[in-house]
Amino acid sequence: MRSIELFTGAGGLALGLERAGFETIALFERDADACATLKHNRPAWNIRRSDVCEVDFSSLGPVDLVAGGPPCQPFSMGGKARGHQDHRDMFPQAVRAVRELRPAAFMFENVRGLLRDAFANYVEFIRLQLTYPDFPVSDNVDWDANLRRLQRHHSSTRSLSELSYKVTINLADAADYGVPQRRHRVFFVGFRRDIDSGWSFPSPTHDRSLLLRSQRVTGNYWREHGIAPQAASQGGHAKSQAWQTAELPLGLNRWRTVRDALCDLPDPRIGRRFHDHVFQPGARAYPGHTGSPLDEPSKALKAGDHGVPGGENMMRFPDESVRYFTLREAARIQTFPDDYRFISSWSESMRQLGNAVPVELARVVAQSIAARLRPIPSSKSHAKA
Repeated sequence: MRSIELFTGAGGLALGLERAGFETIALFERDADACATLKHNRPAWNIRRSDVCEVDFSSLGPVDLVAGGPPCQPFSMGGKARGHQDHRDMFPQAVRAVRELRPAAFMFENVRGLLRDAFANYVEFIRLQLTYPDFPVSDNVDWDANLRRLQRHHSSTRSLSELSYKVTINLADAADYGVPQRRHRVFFVGFRRDIDSGWSFPSPTHDRSLLLRSQRVTGNYWREHGIAPQAASQGGHAKSQAWQTAELPLGLNRWRTVRDALCDLPDPRIGRRFHDHVFQPGARAYPGHTGSPLDEPSKALKAGDHGVPGGENMMRFPDESVRYFTLREAARIQTFPDDYRFISSWSESMRQLGNAVPVELARVVAQSIAARLRPIPSSKSHAKA
């Protein structure tokens, strides 16, 4: 199955697509440092450093999937949240890629902030554009006027030959899918209407209550890490009758923690140092920025304009001391493989990691899409009327 990816960044989504069985024939990224990371790790990938606004996507087809993460700053909780008024809003280019390539499916991801009430109408505008990518959006009126035009089109009788997609908007917490991090992402997933996909967003594979039970009741979590079960008291947890008798979900694994992800790495302050795993001084906690507890999934890694925002991307030990994650530790929290190297400065590499899609979350979603596309050969790509 063939795919292209827009706004590739450090390659988290690309690695997930690779693991799901997609052959990504072109990856587009304009940032030079991110391109250097991609080329260093996957020299065989067709990485194109370019502005997607200038790309003729129709020359790349046919493809089965168009994927990407349009820049999240216009919608991020930590940004100015200007949405459609932000020149970095690249959803129109994502729609154009779908229109020109007419893939069997697409997958675009973004931040949870996109689902805030303030953006509700604009999200509906995005959804309807992705549903009807051939619909002529006018440059002579505001986006909300175009939204009303699309809504009228959606409620009218439409041609059966019209290119259209069945689009769903899905919110996922990466911790529910085996990522040792509380990272909420929104996925726009669409299947072309001539494909009877029967797709739904993947069900969670991991569960918080199972982690809490293993820590507070059975003590198995502590034994797994060679720590006496009574060490649970370090986190202020006490066994309770409620936890002992609670009905637990079947067929799921417990959430993974920072300790789970990093337990076999040496302490960079005293142990053997190696590339990507070097102690970075200067971490300090202050109100609202207290680091990620060692025995919980990490807080979401963040990316500032120039690397790490103050007080973020730190681990917090049981004695309340903190230190910054090394690059290798941050990469593990984002489920990048250990042989995937980050070759830029610490701050630039942390920026790339803070913007990345967790590889495992990308794989889970992409694999669920691939399972519905495998019977659909590329040669059946929707022909233009």
